[in-house]
Amino acid sequence: MNYLLAALRFVVVSFLCFLLLGPMVRHANNTTVPPTVVLAVDDSQSVALFTDSLQLAQAEQGLEQVLTRLQAQGYRTEIRTLTAGRAPQRLSEVNYGAETSNLSSLLAGVQEDYAEQNLAGVVLLSDGIVNQGLSPTYANYSYPVYPVAVGDTIPKKDVLVASLRYNKVNYSGNRFPLEVELQQEGFGGTPVTVTLQENGKTIESKTVTLKPDQPFQQVPFQVLANGLGKRHYEIQVQPLEGEFTTLNNTKHAYIDVVKGKIKVLVAAAAPHPDVKAIRAAIESNENYETSLFIPGLSPLKQQDYDVAVLHQLPGRVAGGEEALNLVRQKNLPALYVLGPQSDLNDFNRLKVGLNVSSSGQADEVTVAPNANFNTFMLPEQAQERLQQYPPARVPFGDIHLAPNAEAVLYQQVGRVRTNKPLLVIQTAGEKRNATMLASGTWQWRIVEAAQNEEAQVYDKLITNLIQLLSAPRNKKRLNVYPEETEYTSSDEVRFNAEAYNEALEPIYGQNITLQVKDEEGLIKSFNFANSEKQPSVNIGTLDGGRYTYSASAIINGQPQQDEGEFVVEELQLEALNAVADHNLLYQLASNTNAKLYYPSQLQQLEQDILKANNRDMIYSSEELSDLVDMKWLFFLVLGLVCIEWAVRKYNGSY
Repeated sequence: MNYLLAALRFVVVSFLCFLLLGPMVRHANNTTVPPTVVLAVDDSQSVALFTDSLQLAQAEQGLEQVLTRLQAQGYRTEIRTLTAGRAPQRLSEVNYGAETSNLSSLLAGVQEDYAEQNLAGVVLLSDGIVNQGLSPTYANYSYPVYPVAVGDTIPKKDVLVASLRYNKVNYSGNRFPLEVELQQEGFGGTPVTVTLQENGKTIESKTVTLKPDQPFQQVPFQVLANGLGKRHYEIQVQPLEGEFTTLNNTKHAYIDVVKGKIKVLVAAAAPHPDVKAIRAAIESNENYETSLFIPGLSPLKQQDYDVAVLHQLPGRVAGGEEALNLVRQKNLPALYVLGPQSDLNDFNRLKVGLNVSSSGQADEVTVAPNANFNTFMLPEQAQERLQQYPPARVPFGDIHLAPNAEAVLYQQVGRVRTNKPLLVIQTAGEKRNATMLASGTWQWRIVEAAQNEEAQVYDKLITNLIQLLSAPRNKKRLNVYPEETEYTSSDEVRFNAEAYNEALEPIYGQNITLQVKDEEGLIKSFNFANSEKQPSVNIGTLDGGRYTYSASAIINGQPQQDEGEFVVEELQLEALNAVADHNLLYQLASNTNAKLYYPSQLQQLEQDILKANNRDMIYSSEELSDLVDMKWLFFLVLGLVCIEWAVRKYNGSY
């Protein structure tokens, strides 16, 4: 017995010493993945609109049977559609309501999701019509695509509004062109009436004769932009006898009517390249119009200006007083650009947000943006491009900012960023002013355009300044607005909400009521609270049309309101083309070494998939782990020690 117990202890102690060496164990895991066939369904509206219902039902029933038999042969199957969300389990659950056909996105999504997942192929049920994204025939797929063609390839007798061409922004009181492009098939020589309507009222009507040798024909309208805000126009082609469908006889146009162009006075003490660069940047926005004044060269036009740009004014040389007097009399917001000819003493007396003390010397600095400035946003590449700008000359001395002023850009000397401002914005009551301390900024625009083909950041900086100066200061304590001014009927409409206290500091957790009204007066109400982490609210998709909205909230016991409008554009893409494109499906199948099938050939489709001899794939993975981490070894050693203790206890050894 003692020898047995000694041997048991020797085994336990030896095993513990072995574990101290840190032995590793290699685990091999094998995973068997059966071949997978994905049924990609083009659930766009055109499939249901222009496919014979019996043909579509035959295709759905036959494909259901094919999937069932493939599952019996060991295949995994899945149904995918164009519509985002939960994938249907059966073809009978597919709702053909997608407003666009983007087959390349559908097939690319399958390829991405099934990378290294033993994808045997994709069966594509489609009419071949593509109206969004790239054509799938230009993509390379790592799996065979078996198209099942539905729809009718025979051209139908039809007249439709193919497209509308118009400017989305127009000025009040002006006439703007709206050009209708008609497309016809089988109606050559037939007169057709095209009407232009607004709010159900016919503005103009034209009758044209469709030309037999031209499938496309233009019908121009000249429309008077009345009022301000969003305007909704409807183009209708009166139905003709024998038309295949009238779904594509209507199209909508949405324009934004604004007041006349913002007029900007650009005044300079003398000719300078900066003046040319600033004017070019301002006029890059079609809503702005500049008027130049240089004493002795161009006269000061007497008109109503919205904002002024004063280059080196007040100046050391007389001649610019006329422009300065106009700015004072009209109380115009202004952008002051300082330079060697600026009279700094006269400038400081204007009290436009900063005080500059300089002995007349200049320093060369580069641009450093203020990360805390968020009144307006610059393009994403602004940080990188601003660092590429060459040095500009600024007055060397002390610069003191007023309490109501904020720096947009700082001066940087070499690699050292200073706290001296380079561009300043002042807010004084309802008016704003801005000051650019740099001279020679024309080089910024040239360098950026040379390196990036366009001076996007420079132009955006100047136009944002002009827009900020010309707009009245927003003192609203409730600001609710849609993320976009124009949506499509397939987009989810999102609203941002901002609330402010009496000091115009942002506050959160305010209960806001939002009411959205369509053109027929139907109102939808939404209640939500603004949040710092989630400032927007999703109100879902809306039908096409012009919408107005109003928002209200109680902030610190005071009622606050905001209102506005936005547009939802009806896509109508699926109704434009009634002719199936089976040639695209044939080419797609050829590119992936497959064939094109019709609903009556689904049995052949099943046989071809099975003949491909797709086999299960085994994926192996190895894993190294410490032997000491195995829990069962602990209980084994504990059991052996307990056995020795129990035997010795029983025999009176302890």
